[in-house]
This record gives sequence, structure tokens and C-alpha cells, in this order.
Amino acid sequence: MSARLKTRTVEKVWGRRELPDPFSNPSGNPIGEIWFEPPPELEQLLVKYLFTSEKLSVQCHPGDGNAPPGERGKEECWYVLDAQPGAKLAIGLQQEVSEGQLRAAALDGSIESLLAWHEVAAGDFFYLPAGTIHAIGPGLSLIEVQQNSDITYRLYDYGRPRELHLDAALEVAIRAPYDAGRSRKLPETGDAVLVEGPHFRLERICGAPGTEQYERLAGRALIIPLSGEYAVGEETVLAGACAWTPGMGRVAWPDDGVALVAAPLK
Repeated sequence: MSARLKTRTVEKVWGRRELPDPFSNPSGNPIGEIWFEPPPELEQLLVKYLFTSEKLSVQCHPGDGNAPPGERGKEECWYVLDAQPGAKLAIGLQQEVSEGQLRAAALDGSIESLLAWHEVAAGDFFYLPAGTIHAIGPGLSLIEVQQNSDITYRLYDYGRPRELHLDAALEVAIRAPYDAGRSRKLPETGDAVLVEGPHFRLERICGAPGTEQYERLAGRALIIPLSGEYAVGEETVLAGACAWTPGMGRVAWPDDGVALVAAPLK
């Protein structure tokens, strides 16, 4: 099995026709997401790149406890790679509201004014527990690491002709502000543990990992290079790719590299 994961290109109405390096888009269609197909050994994690030219729908996701029977919930996190001036993410609400108030706002479109919009820059990081109401604005490139689930409940979609899931969303939505302690503004360099459970661990590692990191990441993991040339087994892995490894001993780490490393905890 190849260490480098296969990709799936996903067209979206809010995507981009021109993608940033190192990606290309010969189709000319609006590409919103590039998925990395996880191996069976890491099927509980999914990594995506997202590219936006328009706002995404206002949405939320269920957790393991309130997902449809037999399905996994979806907790996710975002690492911002690039942001045009003024680009924003909506995460949580400005203040707590009742279920009736949220329903009415979703129906008449005023839900946009209830959202807490965060102006962002490269290196910003956000962890979104299941149930967090969110939307992604235009002008952004980001990496999403998530539980491997595609359950999305849309509350509002700016009049686009796509299905909404208002009743299901209201059952799981957190109708309150986002906990700012789940976000980070990272400097250009420096190691950081970004997520520590409950479903996965995510770290940013600059250069080779130290002893403690190496031991902590000794098992199955996904490596997402941001810069530098990595060797995973016999394969070279660069920015724009994602690779899996059954152990850190199979990775040659560049001294000048920066990578995200994700590992399941269940």
C-alpha cells in the first residue's frame, strides 16, 4: 500500500476555479475541497483542503451520541493556510438564543447577524466540537482534520437551491457563543499540540520531533506537510499531499520542514 493517500477532488458552488500552488485545476470547474482517502488502518480520520470564493452554508454536525444509528459524529478543526484581507470564519453565536429564535432566524436569513464572525490570518487554528454552528467565508484556504463523517445539517444557505436540515440541526446545535479557548493564533514557527482528544490528536511539528513527541506519535498517524520534503517509507511527500505511517520510524523528517501530524485516539 502506498504511504501517500489518494485524493478526491470535490466540486462546490463556493469553490475556486484557480487553486493555489501546488494544486492545479485543469477542469476549470469550481473546486471546493480536496479529500485524502484514509487507509483502513486510519478510517476514523479524514483530512481535507478547502478553498473558498463564496460563503459556505451555515451548518452544524452531530456528535457520536446523537448521530444517526450506525454512523459516526463529526468533530473537526481548521488550520488556516491563507486568508485574503478581511476573510472571516463564523463560529458560534454572539449570544445564547432559544431554539425558537434560532429557527426563526434560519428561516428569515437573519441568522447571519447572530453568528460570531472572526477575521482570520494564516496560522489561525480553531477546534469545533460537534454541534458548533459555523460557516466559512470567501477568500480562504485551510486544512480541515475531522472525524471521518460527512453528516452536515444546513440551517441556512443564502437562497441556494440545496436541501436544508433545520429540524435535525436544531436538535444538535449549540445555541451559544464559541469557547475562544479552543482557538489559537500560531506563530510562523514552533511546535504546538493543537488537539488532544477526545477523538484524535493533532500537532504541528517543525523539523524533526523531539523524544517526547516521537514517543507520543509512535503509532498510526497521518502526516500533512506544510513545507519541506518528507520521506515516508520509500516515498517523497511534499506540501499538498498527505501520507500515513504505522510508526514514526518510517519517516525521515527535514530539518526545515513544517507538518501537521494527526493520530486517532479511538
